[in-house]
Amino acid sequence: VNLILVGFLWGATNPLIKKGSIGIENVKENTVYKQGFMEVKFLLKNWKYIVPFLLNQSGSLLYFLTLQNSDISLAVPVANALSFVFTAVVGRFLGEQIHHKGTYYGIVLTTLGITLCFLDKILSKNTST
Repeated sequence: VNLILVGFLWGATNPLIKKGSIGIENVKENTVYKQGFMEVKFLLKNWKYIVPFLLNQSGSLLYFLTLQNSDISLAVPVANALSFVFTAVVGRFLGEQIHHKGTYYGIVLTTLGITLCFLDKILSKNTST
C-alpha cells in the first residue's frame, strides 16, 4: 500500500509541478547567478508549484521509510512504474494530450507487470512456508 502511495505522490504531482512552473521562462536576468536566484524565487513564491513539490518530496520520504521493511527487488520497480502510470493518468485528467497510443499500452503493460511481481512474491512466500 505504501508503494502505491509513493507512486501516486511521485506521479500525480509531476503534471501539477509542470503546470505550477509555467511562466518561469519569462524570468530574465543579466547573469547566470541572478537568473538562477530569480527562478528559485519565482518558484518559491508560487503555491501552485510549492504544494505539489512538497507532496512529491513527501513521497520520497515515504519511499525511504518503506524501503526499510520492503523487498527492494519489488519496491523499486513498483514505485517507479506506478509513478509513470499516475503521471500519464493525472496529466490526461488535467488536459495534457497523450501523443502516442503506445502510452496507453504502456500503462496496461506496466499494471500487468506490477501485478505479476506481486503475485510472484505472494506465491513464493506461500510455497516457502
